[in-house]
Amino acid sequence: MTKHVQKDTYYAVIFTSKQSENTDGYAEMAEQMNDFVKKQKGFIGFESVREGKNGITVSYWESMEDIRAWSINERHAEAKKGGKEKWYDSFSVKICEVKREYAFGK
Repeated sequence: MTKHVQKDTYYAVIFTSKQSENTDGYAEMAEQMNDFVKKQKGFIGFESVREGKNGITVSYWESMEDIRAWSINERHAEAKKGGKEKWYDSFSVKICEVKREYAFGK
């Protein structure tokens, strides 16, 4: 995750997925989206983990408007289309408002 100290309320997009057997082109698209999202207005950072076919990625954003802009972005739409057509058997997206954050450790 990109290290960022956030003092105000911010937003989390939780993407959970079950990957299909067809992963042709997935790694390349994931890398492109990883690089591209970091340049988007309001993007704070993300955390991601995959175990077998199951994955979860949580991205953090400054505003709902920034999330909307990302959701309709043309390059992101291309990645979502590939996800629906071939890379995922299923996925879920949840958008949450983060009102408080604390952590322990390094």
